[in-house]
Amino acid sequence: MTTTTRTGSHARNEYERALKAHWDAKKSDDINLLLGTEDDLYHHHYAIGDYDRTVLDTPPDRREESILRELHRMENEQVRLILDTLGPVPTTARGMDAGSGRGGTAFTLAAELGCRIDGVNFCEHHVEFAERIAARRGWDDRVRFHLGNMLKAPFPDGSFDFVVSNETTMYTDAFEAMREFARLLRPGGRYVMTTWCRDDAVDPRSAATRRIDDHYVCHMHRRSTYFEALAASGLVPYRVRRYTHEAMPYWELRNHSGLRTGVEDDFLEGYRDGTLNYLVVASERV
Repeated sequence: MTTTTRTGSHARNEYERALKAHWDAKKSDDINLLLGTEDDLYHHHYAIGDYDRTVLDTPPDRREESILRELHRMENEQVRLILDTLGPVPTTARGMDAGSGRGGTAFTLAAELGCRIDGVNFCEHHVEFAERIAARRGWDDRVRFHLGNMLKAPFPDGSFDFVVSNETTMYTDAFEAMREFARLLRPGGRYVMTTWCRDDAVDPRSAATRRIDDHYVCHMHRRSTYFEALAASGLVPYRVRRYTHEAMPYWELRNHSGLRTGVEDDFLEGYRDGTLNYLVVASERV
């Protein structure tokens, strides 16, 4: 297994340094770490779809465990959005997970598609965590993690048949991200993005979206900005789906957990008043 060199911070400006410091400090974030203990699939994204309402009827001594198990099931299922939108790919294909976190999306894609996945992340303890899982599980023959900046990925032009970003583009300049993903794709290659974003047809920056940005040290984009950035980089959308209503149950369930972080109500407020959207967008490099 190989990774990029462990030197340098890979943060290029003041914002990226602040963001990296935020993630570097999150070494004991229970809402992420407890959910993946049974299957080693650790996620830093959320979920869509309804939850099993019976978990709330679980006896008090087992209720939290049931809630966390259901949240994890939902997060695992969320990766299906990417798989279904990407469509079939040959086992000889190579894909990149942009902002790969502790590896949950990359591991799932490799298992389902049978092809090689490279994850890129500038948080060193995330990369090391994912590498340990890959080695222990024997997944490192198909999944490799690289310490680096996903906006300046350590690969030559046209290295990948597909690129995915699972709720990570709100940490980027959208135009720079789309240019980089287009550079990395071979002609005809596909890019699939899941993201929460501002619905600028309703309100360009509501109070709820500002609080979410503050909580995650991000700057989520307007919905229209994504499509402008895709067009500017020669990435042509072939599927666009909005799952705003379907994104609410996950946060409703998280509100019942003892590990709620306080941002749950902001997501619910934004989704309910329409200022926040959940999108899945697939595009092709022409």
